[in-house]
Amino acid sequence: VQLVESGGGLVQSGGSLRLSCAASGDIFRVNAMGWYRQAPGKQRELVATVTSGGSTNYADSVKGRFTISRDSAKSTVYLQMNSLKPEDTAVYYCKVGSLGWSGSTYDSWGQGTQVTVSS
Repeated sequence: VQLVESGGGLVQSGGSLRLSCAASGDIFRVNAMGWYRQAPGKQRELVATVTSGGSTNYADSVKGRFTISRDSAKSTVYLQMNSLKPEDTAVYYCKVGSLGWSGSTYDSWGQGTQVTVSS
């Protein structure tokens, strides 16, 4: 399974960005999808997740500002980020759990996309 991320970049504080992550390959069914981030010198942390049923979970630091969504038909997950703050600066990674036609299960990570928020 391959994941391709897009949408990162440089934005001023208070601005918005939308990240996308498209999965392809041996995919029969996509299960949970999520976004994580890693700032310099810090551990990777969960940002938001969405289950196959559409239930969402957010880190407290992004609640009310970020929205995760998915298009299961396209095996794609999105992260709409509003009211961005400098502390949101990090490399953002998507993660996708899936079941392949072969019966194999996968936990796949994207390559990461840089989000930089200037003050």
